[in-house]
Amino acid sequence: MLDEKLEPIYADVLRRNAGEEEFHQAVHEVLDSLGAVIAKHPHYAENALIERICEPERQIIFRVPWVDDRGQVQINRGFRVQFNSALGPYKGGLRFHPSVLLGTIKFLGFEQTFKNALTGMPIGGGKGGSDFDPKGRSDAEIMRFCQSFMTELGRHLGEYTDVPAGDIGVGGREIGYMFGQYKRMTNRYESGVLTGKGLTWGGSRVRTEATGYGAVYFVERMLRRRSTQFDGKKVIVSGAGNVAIYTIEKVQKLGGRVIACSDSNGYVVEESGIDLALLKEIKERKRGRVSDYAMARKGATYVPNGRIWDVPADVAMPSATQNELTGADAKTLVRNGVLAVGEGANMPCTPEAVRTFIDANVLFGPGKATNAGGVATSALEMQQNASRDSWSFETTEEKLRTIMHSIHDNCAQTADEYGSPGNYVLGANVTGFIRVAEAMQAMGVV
Repeated sequence: MLDEKLEPIYADVLRRNAGEEEFHQAVHEVLDSLGAVIAKHPHYAENALIERICEPERQIIFRVPWVDDRGQVQINRGFRVQFNSALGPYKGGLRFHPSVLLGTIKFLGFEQTFKNALTGMPIGGGKGGSDFDPKGRSDAEIMRFCQSFMTELGRHLGEYTDVPAGDIGVGGREIGYMFGQYKRMTNRYESGVLTGKGLTWGGSRVRTEATGYGAVYFVERMLRRRSTQFDGKKVIVSGAGNVAIYTIEKVQKLGGRVIACSDSNGYVVEESGIDLALLKEIKERKRGRVSDYAMARKGATYVPNGRIWDVPADVAMPSATQNELTGADAKTLVRNGVLAVGEGANMPCTPEAVRTFIDANVLFGPGKATNAGGVATSALEMQQNASRDSWSFETTEEKLRTIMHSIHDNCAQTADEYGSPGNYVLGANVTGFIRVAEAMQAMGVV
């Protein structure tokens, strides 16, 4: 239930952003945490501060024409939502997927604003992408699309303006094609304009692993609050992409046993533990499916079109996409004795699922805090680019670990301060909001 002072603000968000349900959900989740803040610090409600935080500074929509391998012209739509720059240049990934709409990008940009604030790094929030589907496309087609996409988007970017990175459907290959086009257009080797670059031309070590590793570091810190750890725990991880794979890797290094992972077609269970080397071979090099993993492992069982959340586990890490874990799934996990849930994806748990976990006293790490490791390491890449430096894997990972532990501790401290100990949703929302709000107030009405 929203505070009565915040209800008109949310009603206005609904009116001004009709049909954008994911954006509505993200805004409601933050506003739901702010009642106690406004009661304690009423000045945050002055000068339409909250209304301004809910309104993107800039929304860019553009046409992306490109030519496929048959010589046919294709048309896609590109987006960049530059949501908030109070703390620094806009920072956030680019997503290439058929499901991408303006509302999708707005919800992600809104979340990114607070996520980036939690890192303590000087970066604002933004997000972008296209309804282009890279699956089944040749490298040449992807290159032509990325070049056309950057030809339009590039005029809105800059290391002091807006610094995109990768997201779903955008990896090192796509970042390379876009950086090459930007360099060609500007005649500048502006390393800091994109992150997620290759290691030989300005990229950062640990960037590939960062989101998965960071999520595990956050959950590890939560578990310590209950005087336990990953060692010996059964873990399930949804997804089998970059975030999921490196979540699995770090959980295994900390002694946990990941027994299930999934993709859009189903999930695979192996009680003895997922063979990470085989999973990487199938997903990263062969671009296969988890069903291929099951075919290669006698002890693995593949469940097509199933719910991975039916598998009993101590820790669950939803790491695929938004709203993948429903209220019914959460109840199943609670009945099966789940101890902790850490969101590796952006808003993968529905509001009903989040309430179920909090009501059941399950440790719950919200995505804006738990999966902040990716953007934190992108900011570390920007630091290295600015200083023309390159750090070792160990140095960068230690910086990532420190950032994630700091995010956890700040969220926990804020939750305690506002009378909701252990509520990391409130802790993350309030911590991020206050950092953005303080900067906005200092700069006046802009």
